[in-house]
Amino acid sequence: MQQRREIFAVTGADREAFLNDLVSNDIRPKGRLVWSALLTPQGKYLADFMTLNEESRILLDVDARLAGDLLRRLTMYRLRRDVAIAPSGLRVSRGTGPAPEGALPDPRHSSLGWRLYGSEEGDDGSDWDALRIDAIVPEALEELVPNETFVLEAGLDRLNGIDFRKGCYVGQEVTARMKHKTELRKGLARVRVEGPADPGMPITANGKPVGVLHTRAGERAIAYLRFDRASGPMQAGAAEITRIEPGAPGAEPRSE
Repeated sequence: MQQRREIFAVTGADREAFLNDLVSNDIRPKGRLVWSALLTPQGKYLADFMTLNEESRILLDVDARLAGDLLRRLTMYRLRRDVAIAPSGLRVSRGTGPAPEGALPDPRHSSLGWRLYGSEEGDDGSDWDALRIDAIVPEALEELVPNETFVLEAGLDRLNGIDFRKGCYVGQEVTARMKHKTELRKGLARVRVEGPADPGMPITANGKPVGVLHTRAGERAIAYLRFDRASGPMQAGAAEITRIEPGAPGAEPRSE
């Protein structure tokens, strides 16, 4: 299913420093896509987006459902800096087959193919949910919940969404502390689902809460789990849930 996106153009002499001071990744390299997130001061997710740093502007590609709130927050942070943010009029196409001229690789995972910005909007029909599940790539408003999700629990560090060397940004202190001083007890994982179970259903084990089922495609899904309770069989309604451990047979992304 084609995901509606809003593509903003960020212009002005201060555009690079402005965005780089706010978001989780280093957006300054030119000519390639960078995946970043805007966080709360407490390190929780607000929005994620792709940026493309061009010669005279930075394109910012965000889920259309988050665009209004993101624009409001960026405008609030702008203060007196020489920065303007406006719709670009561009559309995005994406696919996993041969990349057309001008397309750029998705920075999150090689299985997610390419993105192309221009006047057309398109999708080659790839099963994006299955691809995301295989690579455990979270999606806005699915696994990434504004004001709730900690980005390390969602795997943004593993998926090239955080630069720990770039310096300060909103939520940086909490994120760095979680990375270097805390072993994550909860997070996203790939699971096998046997039986009827819809996204959003609670997962239990031995009558105790373990987590929540998220995106599902066939017998695989992404789940948010409490890891110390997720080592054996689990349940979501009438379905049996089993974590697919990293490195286990069948754990790696399926080839197309």
